[in-house]
Amino acid sequence: MAERLDQPAERNPSGLGAGLLFILSIACGVSVATIYFPQAITLLIASDLGVSADAAALVITTAQLGYALGLLLLVPLGDRLPHRPLVATLLTLTAAALLIASQAPTLPVLAVASMATGITTVVPQILLPMAAGLVPPERRGAVTGTLLSGLLAGILLARTFGGFLGEHIGWRGPYFVAAAALFAFAVLLGLVLPRTAPTSSQRYPSLVAAAFILFRDEPELRRSCLYQALMFGGFTAAWTSLALLLGGPLYHLGGQAVGLIALVGAASVFCTPIVGRLIDRKGPDFVSPLAFFTGIAAAIVLLGGALGGMTGLLALTAGMLLLDIAVQSGQTANQARVFAIRPDARSRLNTAYMTCVFLGGSAGSWIGVKIYSHWGWPGVCALIAAAATIALARHAVKLYR
Repeated sequence: MAERLDQPAERNPSGLGAGLLFILSIACGVSVATIYFPQAITLLIASDLGVSADAAALVITTAQLGYALGLLLLVPLGDRLPHRPLVATLLTLTAAALLIASQAPTLPVLAVASMATGITTVVPQILLPMAAGLVPPERRGAVTGTLLSGLLAGILLARTFGGFLGEHIGWRGPYFVAAAALFAFAVLLGLVLPRTAPTSSQRYPSLVAAAFILFRDEPELRRSCLYQALMFGGFTAAWTSLALLLGGPLYHLGGQAVGLIALVGAASVFCTPIVGRLIDRKGPDFVSPLAFFTGIAAAIVLLGGALGGMTGLLALTAGMLLLDIAVQSGQTANQARVFAIRPDARSRLNTAYMTCVFLGGSAGSWIGVKIYSHWGWPGVCALIAAAATIALARHAVKLYR
């Protein structure tokens, strides 16, 4: 038999207590932070390694590409292997890659180490479908929202962490501290994760191919992929370009400024459980257009960042908070939709979905830097608005077809 539903969590869908849920949410945040804190130290990397700021942004793009590869090649193992040893191994490998990055003598070495970090730091995308299988269907939106709150906190606070440590102990410091944290979580999750049996007995090549097959066969998966690839592309374009804007002639600020804006944006994590409960009551298609409208509003507010001074900083802070809320709300809605398609293939569905999302994110980082270099911050704001508008138009087609 190709598939077998023998995961204990599915037979006893109440095996996720509040304590374990909290640990998993923190683990999601710590793990994903490893590919985001470099956004706050791009200028420090450029200065120390003797390269341009645009070239140093390659570290961010390669990490995003690595994450997409990890999603495609490693996340399917969540359906094939027990979660406890798989998660502990991946966290250990991520910590090792971070240590190598902390000692990188040149930009190419750092870029390769960043890609390796991205490949192995896909643990949140293994924990999310695992947790969805540990709770009854009526709690999945709330549980997914809680874990995504931890994930978003990691994404946002990573920039605060990177900017603060980078300014005080150099850009290599955040890599070393992150490596130590990942080693600690590898040990912790190796002890506390529940024992689970695989939900599939398929061979590994079949599991990887399944993501492509599911993408071909499931229209709701394709729709969710498009929505979040567009929104996340705008999100990464904004954050990558923000460091260049704040460090440029208009503001003359360092990595700590990016970190402070991210710290304010971290308040958006409190919206995610609320969004999860809203999805449980009204469904993901109720939340998705709200996320798109919020993204368009964020682009309009962010345009004020081109004014400079205190007015510009306030506009950047408010606009990034709105963008964080939009992206996180959309992510919660999309993953709830995706996890409901086929319970026996959650990891493979998540593979297809998140691979598309991070391909959109890596494209957004690259395109955002190019647009910023040609048209400045207003061009980046136009990109964010265009991405959200395209997603909204696709949603309107779904509603009125």
